[in-house]
Amino acid sequence: QVQLVEFGGGLVQAGGSLRLSCAASGSIWSINAMGWYRQAPGKQRELVARIFSSGSRNYADSVKGRFTISRDNAKNTVDLQMNSLKSEDTAVYYCSAEGMVDYWGQGTQVTVSS
Repeated sequence: QVQLVEFGGGLVQAGGSLRLSCAASGSIWSINAMGWYRQAPGKQRELVARIFSSGSRNYADSVKGRFTISRDNAKNTVDLQMNSLKSEDTAVYYCSAEGMVDYWGQGTQVTVSS
């Protein structure tokens, strides 16, 4: 089992920045990748960014150049720095830990006002 606790989120004006953090505990050895997904009202959950144990990263096209994912293996945390936020970034953001089994955080709301 892996437990994920998310921090951050909130309300910000368009053009502003937010930082999300996620702390993992439990069977950390089973995690191959950690990431952030988001789900806006009426839409499917979508990948925002993912970082693998190797350090490689991938991003959704919509956030490239604005968001940065980072991982601290010693602390078992993954952060998402979000800059130049747009109203369309408004969603519930979920931390994920992916391996043989995928785990999810409880979600944190990000609201970008225009």
